[in-house]
Amino acid sequence: MEPQTQQPPVQGEPFLGFFRGDVHSELADYRERRPVTPLRLPDGRTGWLLTRHDDVRRALADPRLVKDGLLSPLGFRPQLPPDIYAATAQNMLTVDPPDHTRLRRLVQGAFTARRIARLTPAITAVADQLIDELDTPGPHDLVSKFAFPLPITVISELLGVPAGDRDSFMESASIIAAGAHRSRELPGAMIGMIGYIRDLVAAKRRQPGDDLISALISERDSGDQLTEDELVSTVYLLLLAGYDTTANLIGNGAWLLLDDPTRWSAVRADPDQMSQVVEEVLRYESPVQLGTHRMTTEDVTYGGQTIPAGSTVLLSILAAHRDPGQYTEPEAFDTARERSPHLAFGHGIHHCLGAPLARLEAQVAFTRLVSRLPELRLVEGFAPRWRASALMHGLDELLVTTS
Repeated sequence: MEPQTQQPPVQGEPFLGFFRGDVHSELADYRERRPVTPLRLPDGRTGWLLTRHDDVRRALADPRLVKDGLLSPLGFRPQLPPDIYAATAQNMLTVDPPDHTRLRRLVQGAFTARRIARLTPAITAVADQLIDELDTPGPHDLVSKFAFPLPITVISELLGVPAGDRDSFMESASIIAAGAHRSRELPGAMIGMIGYIRDLVAAKRRQPGDDLISALISERDSGDQLTEDELVSTVYLLLLAGYDTTANLIGNGAWLLLDDPTRWSAVRADPDQMSQVVEEVLRYESPVQLGTHRMTTEDVTYGGQTIPAGSTVLLSILAAHRDPGQYTEPEAFDTARERSPHLAFGHGIHHCLGAPLARLEAQVAFTRLVSRLPELRLVEGFAPRWRASALMHGLDELLVTTS
């Protein structure tokens, strides 16, 4: 089939994320009828949305689609001082080789499977402490009281963030993750976050600890392999990426298990299947809605459609995960799938470095919940509402009770 070179009409409404109503139904319409479609971005430019699994997977590893240091997947750039942009846009998620290769190499030693496995007792202890607070009469929000505090505690311990700073960090991170949907609060949140990280780096320089920030400072100061902006930007990335996506994974998975009592009973009876459960959660309700911003360095063709050079490309992870061309009965949540390949952690050189940690945290979270709170159930009449975020896919709340 000859590639189309004439750009079809751009929809009138700017693309702000598929978070209203039935997100999967809306994306299915794009995937089946308009698998490569132009959308108007908030800044007026045209972005191209890819929704089929094969296209999304190929694009994630396509060297013609680059990050180019751009922060927003939707062309939304809040008004910020140049030094704040410089301190957020120089990490391995936003740069391309060779800088990406260098930055990833400096961090990857902290996220090996063996090192992550040693965190199991600490993660279990955090989960049990949070469950103690849930094991009381009345309804509880599992998202705010369990799904979010667990990963923020773990990543903060790894990085060396003091316990007293974590609540304010969570609030800033939630604003940043919402992006254009909390645009008025976003500049202040980003400025505050970068200011805090700079102060934390300065404190670690004065008094190093057994934490990842201190290790990165050592790399920066001894070998000059990291610039100061790269150091701050890397910490910024690790704090955000190490908490929000995992929180969504835990919240989405707990909802899927509790929404059908037979699922809850099944994992209670056979906790050894938990790793397989986590993989199906990652596929069925991925914690990431869109892959981060890519830009074409030349004309590229996907699905028979030519995307011009210099275009923004949006990769729908959610749509790819429900593609019937890739999965048998993709609309079914089936923890017995023999094979559940997914793109929740990306693909190619930007594959999520923290994937082993996220998987472990989710497995521990679900295992401890079903073990310690076997009678846990959704509050009667609970209906899921999804956070207003173009990047993330997670619940606003998950109301549960044991009474």
